[in-house]
Amino acid sequence: MQETSQSEGVVGAAPEGASDPRSAARAVREMFTAIAPRYDFLNHVLSFNIDRMWWRRTARTFRPILTRLDARILDLCCGTGDMTFALRREAVKSKTAATQILGADFSHAMLRRAAAKSAAGPGWIEADALNLPFPDSHFDLVTSAFGFRNLADYDAGLREIARVLRPGGECGILDFGEPKGMMGAIYRIYFKQVLPRVGTLISGVRGPYAYLPASVERFPPPQEMLARMKRAGFVEAAWTPYTFGIAGLYRGKK
Repeated sequence: MQETSQSEGVVGAAPEGASDPRSAARAVREMFTAIAPRYDFLNHVLSFNIDRMWWRRTARTFRPILTRLDARILDLCCGTGDMTFALRREAVKSKTAATQILGADFSHAMLRRAAAKSAAGPGWIEADALNLPFPDSHFDLVTSAFGFRNLADYDAGLREIARVLRPGGECGILDFGEPKGMMGAIYRIYFKQVLPRVGTLISGVRGPYAYLPASVERFPPPQEMLARMKRAGFVEAAWTPYTFGIAGLYRGKK
């Protein structure tokens, strides 16, 4: 209960030196622009390729929507598009699917990497997750993989997702957690001591990989995150842990 109460007042991400939501958003954009060239390689190396399994599992979760005729899908904070491509692969397994999939991110450098991966891939748009350029009730599914945690205002992000979802549409937020017990102790040593050093060594940039464990520690725990989702207008809100709780999927319906 103490962990939940401590994070109730947290508005959103707070990189070192950021004094308000605007400067926090600017700092996050600058960090991801700096690491874009090595971003994919480091993700796979530092997660021991488990991240690929998490994306596939999340995509399979939403298969009923992905294979629906004329479904509209938005992958928010898409980065270099790994979650977006996982959604597309799941969708094309059905020969009857005519799914429209769009990846959105506010880092131009990340989107350039995403677009370069496939000439005939999903659509890409540079957009702020807190102020999306889409009408109300436009999408059937909005996902976000390891990007929602970096928003400057978590509640505003949830409200914006709810706004662009049609009634009955679903939201899926895949992000890091903090496992408990012995696994949690091992994880914390790796995540706070080893990962920042390796990430900094390979990328040549210190800030983002020092920020990563701090951002996970700051992110609301599952029960509080679910409460925030419900306040934003989501029902059937649930959290499914992946790999001992190192990551997990938040799912809700508008």
